[in-house]
Amino acid sequence: MFGFLKSLLGDNNENEIKRMRVIVEKINSLEPEYKKMSDGTLCGNTKLFKERIANGEPLDSVLPEAFAVVREASRRTLGMRHFDVQMIGGICLHEGKIAEMKTGEGKTLVATAPVYLNALSQKGVHMITVNDYLAKRDSEWVGKLYRTLGLSVGLVTHDVDFAERKFDY
Repeated sequence: MFGFLKSLLGDNNENEIKRMRVIVEKINSLEPEYKKMSDGTLCGNTKLFKERIANGEPLDSVLPEAFAVVREASRRTLGMRHFDVQMIGGICLHEGKIAEMKTGEGKTLVATAPVYLNALSQKGVHMITVNDYLAKRDSEWVGKLYRTLGLSVGLVTHDVDFAERKFDY
Protein backbone atom coordinates (compact mmCIF):
# COMPACT_ATOMS: atom_id res chain seq x y z
CA MET A 1 0.00 0.00 0.00
CA PHE A 2 2.75 2.48 0.98
CA GLY A 3 4.65 1.74 -2.26
CA PHE A 4 1.54 2.53 -4.29
CA LEU A 5 0.98 5.84 -2.49
CA LYS A 6 4.65 6.74 -2.83
CA SER A 7 4.54 6.04 -6.59
CA LEU A 8 1.35 8.06 -6.90
CA LEU A 9 2.30 11.03 -4.73
CA GLY A 10 6.08 10.82 -4.83
CA ASP A 11 8.54 10.71 -1.97
CA ASN A 12 8.85 13.99 -0.06
CA ASN A 13 12.64 14.03 -0.58
CA GLU A 14 12.18 13.40 -4.29
CA ASN A 15 9.75 16.32 -4.51
CA GLU A 16 12.19 18.57 -2.66
CA ILE A 17 15.04 17.55 -4.95
CA LYS A 18 12.88 18.21 -8.01
CA ARG A 19 12.03 21.66 -6.65
CA MET A 20 15.69 22.39 -6.01
CA ARG A 21 16.71 21.14 -9.45
CA VAL A 22 14.56 23.91 -10.95
CA ILE A 23 16.62 26.44 -8.97
CA VAL A 24 19.86 24.76 -10.08
CA GLU A 25 18.68 25.06 -13.70
CA LYS A 26 18.36 28.82 -13.14
CA ILE A 27 21.87 28.90 -11.65
CA ASN A 28 23.20 26.90 -14.61
CA SER A 29 21.50 29.20 -17.12
CA LEU A 30 23.55 32.11 -15.74
CA GLU A 31 26.89 30.33 -16.07
CA PRO A 32 27.73 31.32 -19.67
CA GLU A 33 27.07 35.00 -18.87
CA TYR A 34 29.10 34.92 -15.65
CA LYS A 35 32.01 33.10 -17.31
CA LYS A 36 32.34 36.05 -19.72
CA MET A 37 32.48 38.65 -16.94
CA SER A 38 35.75 40.23 -15.90
CA ASP A 39 36.87 39.53 -12.34
CA GLY A 40 35.90 43.08 -11.37
CA THR A 41 32.42 42.80 -12.84
CA LEU A 42 31.85 39.35 -11.35
CA CYS A 43 32.92 40.47 -7.88
CA GLY A 44 31.05 43.76 -8.26
CA ASN A 45 27.85 41.74 -8.05
CA THR A 46 28.36 41.52 -4.28
CA LYS A 47 27.71 45.25 -3.90
CA LEU A 48 24.68 45.06 -6.20
CA PHE A 49 23.24 42.09 -4.30
CA LYS A 50 23.75 43.86 -0.96
CA GLU A 51 21.89 46.92 -2.29
CA ARG A 52 19.01 44.82 -3.59
CA ILE A 53 18.69 43.03 -0.25
CA ALA A 54 18.97 46.29 1.70
CA ASN A 55 16.10 47.60 -0.44
CA GLY A 56 13.89 44.70 0.65
CA GLU A 57 14.50 42.02 -1.96
CA PRO A 58 14.36 38.59 -0.29
CA LEU A 59 17.48 36.42 -0.21
CA ASP A 60 15.63 33.63 -2.03
CA SER A 61 15.13 35.83 -5.10
CA VAL A 62 18.86 36.62 -5.21
CA LEU A 63 19.85 32.97 -4.63
CA PRO A 64 20.29 31.83 -8.26
CA GLU A 65 22.49 34.80 -9.14
CA ALA A 66 24.48 34.67 -5.90
CA PHE A 67 25.10 30.93 -6.22
CA ALA A 68 26.17 31.43 -9.85
CA VAL A 69 28.62 34.15 -8.76
CA VAL A 70 30.08 31.87 -6.08
CA ARG A 71 30.37 28.99 -8.53
CA GLU A 72 32.26 31.11 -11.07
CA ALA A 73 34.43 32.85 -8.46
CA SER A 74 35.29 29.45 -6.97
CA ARG A 75 36.28 28.15 -10.38
CA ARG A 76 38.58 31.14 -10.86
CA THR A 77 39.92 31.46 -7.30
CA LEU A 78 40.04 27.88 -6.02
CA GLY A 79 40.10 26.00 -9.31
CA MET A 80 36.95 24.14 -8.23
CA ARG A 81 33.52 24.34 -9.84
CA HIS A 82 30.51 23.33 -7.76
CA PHE A 83 28.66 20.30 -9.11
CA ASP A 84 24.87 20.52 -9.38
CA VAL A 85 24.48 18.21 -6.37
CA GLN A 86 26.64 20.62 -4.36
CA MET A 87 24.34 23.47 -5.39
CA ILE A 88 21.40 21.40 -4.12
CA GLY A 89 23.25 20.87 -0.85
CA GLY A 90 23.80 24.62 -0.63
CA ILE A 91 20.12 25.30 -1.19
CA CYS A 92 19.31 22.82 1.60
CA LEU A 93 21.66 24.60 3.99
CA HIS A 94 20.27 28.02 3.07
CA GLU A 95 16.77 26.75 3.78
CA GLY A 96 17.84 25.47 7.20
CA LYS A 97 17.63 21.83 6.20
CA ILE A 98 20.17 19.09 6.80
CA ALA A 99 22.27 17.90 3.88
CA GLU A 100 24.01 14.61 4.69
CA MET A 101 27.24 14.08 2.79
CA LYS A 102 30.03 11.54 3.05
CA THR A 103 33.69 12.33 3.55
CA GLY A 104 35.20 13.73 0.38
CA GLU A 105 31.95 14.87 -1.22
CA GLY A 106 32.78 18.55 -0.87
CA LYS A 107 30.94 19.78 2.21
CA THR A 108 33.20 22.80 2.57
CA LEU A 109 32.61 23.82 -1.04
CA VAL A 110 28.87 23.22 -0.63
CA ALA A 111 28.77 25.67 2.27
CA THR A 112 30.39 28.51 0.32
CA ALA A 113 27.27 29.40 -1.65
CA PRO A 114 24.80 29.68 1.27
CA VAL A 115 27.43 31.40 3.43
CA TYR A 116 27.97 33.99 0.68
CA LEU A 117 24.24 34.44 0.08
CA ASN A 118 23.45 34.93 3.75
CA ALA A 119 26.43 37.24 4.26
CA LEU A 120 24.84 39.60 1.73
CA SER A 121 22.27 40.57 4.38
CA GLN A 122 25.25 42.02 6.33
CA LYS A 123 24.15 40.35 9.57
CA GLY A 124 27.17 38.05 9.76
CA VAL A 125 27.47 34.34 9.14
CA HIS A 126 29.24 31.81 11.32
CA MET A 127 30.68 28.63 9.87
CA ILE A 128 31.41 26.06 12.55
CA THR A 129 33.76 23.12 12.11
CA VAL A 130 34.60 20.22 14.39
CA ASN A 131 38.15 21.27 15.25
CA ASP A 132 40.69 24.09 15.08
CA TYR A 133 42.62 22.42 12.24
CA LEU A 134 39.58 22.47 9.94
CA ALA A 135 38.63 25.97 11.04
CA LYS A 136 42.10 27.29 10.15
CA ARG A 137 42.28 25.31 6.90
CA ASP A 138 38.86 26.45 5.75
CA SER A 139 39.36 30.08 6.76
CA GLU A 140 42.51 30.15 4.63
CA TRP A 141 41.23 28.04 1.74
CA VAL A 142 37.70 29.33 1.18
CA GLY A 143 38.61 32.63 2.81
CA LYS A 144 40.32 33.45 -0.51
CA LEU A 145 36.98 33.02 -2.24
CA TYR A 146 35.06 35.13 0.27
CA ARG A 147 37.67 37.91 0.23
CA THR A 148 37.69 37.89 -3.58
CA LEU A 149 33.95 38.48 -3.42
CA GLY A 150 34.38 41.39 -1.03
CA LEU A 151 33.57 39.68 2.26
CA SER A 152 35.68 39.61 5.40
CA VAL A 153 36.69 36.41 7.17
CA GLY A 154 37.45 35.89 10.84
CA LEU A 155 38.83 32.86 12.62
CA VAL A 156 38.09 31.83 16.18
CA THR A 157 40.07 28.96 17.68
CA HIS A 158 40.54 27.85 21.27
CA ASP A 159 43.68 29.95 21.74
CA VAL A 160 42.22 33.28 20.56
CA ASP A 161 42.03 35.91 23.32
CA PHE A 162 38.76 37.65 24.20
CA ALA A 163 39.40 40.89 22.30
CA GLU A 164 40.27 39.12 19.07
CA ARG A 165 37.43 36.63 19.55
CA LYS A 166 34.96 39.50 19.99
CA PHE A 167 36.29 41.21 16.85
CA ASP A 168 36.10 38.01 14.79
CA TYR A 169 32.56 37.30 15.94
